[in-house]
Amino acid sequence: MSETPQHQPNAEVKVNDGSTAIHADSKIDHAASINYWNSVPATPGAMLAMLGDFSWYTRIDLRGSKNFLAKVRRLIPALPRDQKLALGADCGAGVGRITEGFLSEVCEVVDIVEPVEKFTQALKESELGGRGVIGDIYNVGLEAWNPEKKYDLIWTQWCVGHLTDSQLIGFVARCRGSLNESGLMVVKENQSTDPSGKDMYDDVDSSVTRTDAKFKEIFEAAGMDVVKSEMQTGFPKQYKLLPVKIKCQTSANEHRTGASSLSEFGDSWGVSGCHEDFPSPSVHY
Repeated sequence: MSETPQHQPNAEVKVNDGSTAIHADSKIDHAASINYWNSVPATPGAMLAMLGDFSWYTRIDLRGSKNFLAKVRRLIPALPRDQKLALGADCGAGVGRITEGFLSEVCEVVDIVEPVEKFTQALKESELGGRGVIGDIYNVGLEAWNPEKKYDLIWTQWCVGHLTDSQLIGFVARCRGSLNESGLMVVKENQSTDPSGKDMYDDVDSSVTRTDAKFKEIFEAAGMDVVKSEMQTGFPKQYKLLPVKIKCQTSANEHRTGASSLSEFGDSWGVSGCHEDFPSPSVHY
């Protein structure tokens, strides 16, 4: 396993008017996050909060993820296109909605990383748990997960907002060290729409929604190479959800197909002009 890069952001910074600004991630309280999610019923709908009653949300989300991964597999010659990947990991898996609706279709076996035990218990007792696709289950937070296997795909969605910046750098770096030679790590997350370009803190579940620029800094610090990214599309505009972006990373530049910049992959780093009236789900499945 590779060494974890160290990055310790200051909790406070001085701004031009002499006042002190607080970094959003310094407010994260892991105990408060766990308490919040322990209060949520262990069902896919409940974990999507206000969007859990809309079947279209899951359908659009999973379709976007499937299409994105298919594009990535076409870009990287070393990846098999017509067969399942051997081993994947669903990070922040919750009750397994992403594994059931997507990862189980592209991976032979999927390991589960999820700190809330009632969610993994519900997963074990579900139809999905009896299919034989679920591998090992790790009841730990992402900040404490130290992967000891080599993965073909590590998928993390709506959960890294519970990590501080330094914890997220460490998590991504550990994932980098646990990827197979042609392995992929995908991060699918909401994007901050703060008008001043700052990360946004949510005190409901004690999480942070990061800017696109912050994600860039974190991936670079963790030694990852982002080979493709794109916005999730298809959500009805009237719901005014936070923009969601999918980013695929590998641990080495040689996996690219000769493009000299991300733009040649159709990359779009800019955040769309969505406005947060109520949040898109921020963690767990």
